[in-house]
Amino acid sequence: MRRAIELAARGIGHTSPNPVVGCVVLDSEGRTAGEGWHHRAGGPHAEIEALRAAGERARGGTALVTLEPCNHTGRTGPCAQALIDAGIARVVYAVSDPNPTATGGAVTLADAGVDVEGGLLVDEAVAGNEAWLTSVLRGRPFVLWKYAATLDGRIAAADGTSRWISSPQSRADVHRLRAAADAVIVGSGTARADDPQLGVRISGLSDDDITPPLRVVVDSGAGAVRPGARVLDGTAPTLIAVAEDADASHLEGLAPIVRLPRAAEGPGLHIPDLLKALYERDVRSVLLEGGPTLAGAFLAARVVDKVVGYLAPVLLGAGPAAVGDAGITTIAQALRLDVTDTERLGPDLRITATPIRPALPEEN
Repeated sequence: MRRAIELAARGIGHTSPNPVVGCVVLDSEGRTAGEGWHHRAGGPHAEIEALRAAGERARGGTALVTLEPCNHTGRTGPCAQALIDAGIARVVYAVSDPNPTATGGAVTLADAGVDVEGGLLVDEAVAGNEAWLTSVLRGRPFVLWKYAATLDGRIAAADGTSRWISSPQSRADVHRLRAAADAVIVGSGTARADDPQLGVRISGLSDDDITPPLRVVVDSGAGAVRPGARVLDGTAPTLIAVAEDADASHLEGLAPIVRLPRAAEGPGLHIPDLLKALYERDVRSVLLEGGPTLAGAFLAARVVDKVVGYLAPVLLGAGPAAVGDAGITTIAQALRLDVTDTERLGPDLRITATPIRPALPEEN
């Protein structure tokens, strides 16, 4: 199963709106007969890839899958039936499929006389598929907020300069996060100050190996993105989110626009509606790279699922903080986090944390 989880990870950044899935088929003697993973949405599922590799050796064997085999026909056929047709005698999966249109594969397999077991290495499999599972269970994209700051929490100096607070190693790691996301989101402040391109560059990988994320600019007043902006360079799709009452005529023909209600309180747009609009565009995971105002809005909406902070051994003493107003006025309202990982990247410290909230069903 750990091998299946490793295989599933190869699909991260390529399979949306589908999950990442890995599969290992053992022959009747318990020897590896075939391996597979889901490469891209619309392509063969992991079980099909592994069964093709195993051939006749699959008959009487065991399939280990990171996600319960699907039970529906979409762009591909049901994997549960494919396992039955291949003569698989036993199926072991890690995570039950929470998607109401695909669940039921375990029952179909059992009804056909296949020995079925679920829950093996469930925590590891959930961690590898957290974005998709979150999107299915919460009906919105998984949100990872990334920021880089000094040890005293500043993201720029008092005069606005910020290049470079973090190290080359940390900046390279951010490109890894971008490659895994369906969309990257920045706000109007970042668009004006940095004119970001928001592309993905990973050493050793060509453009063919990377699925560029959708670049999203939250520009409520439609004044931050202008012709010639790097985010409009055509190397990746771009979406500009503006307020319903904003004059965005100058953006026509430059990039697709989505109009959304303004936030009921504070500046910017209504964040849940923004996430809903992205979900409807098959976005299942987003990397939030915006400045303090946008980060505060997402935190206030309680839609941040993971935080990755790059802390540089630098002190500034003044300058903008990493996060702005998040609607928290007293310590009792503080958003508490659970630190799940720490790692040195060059001189920096990367901290990964998740908000302490009720667990997803698969994590209980």
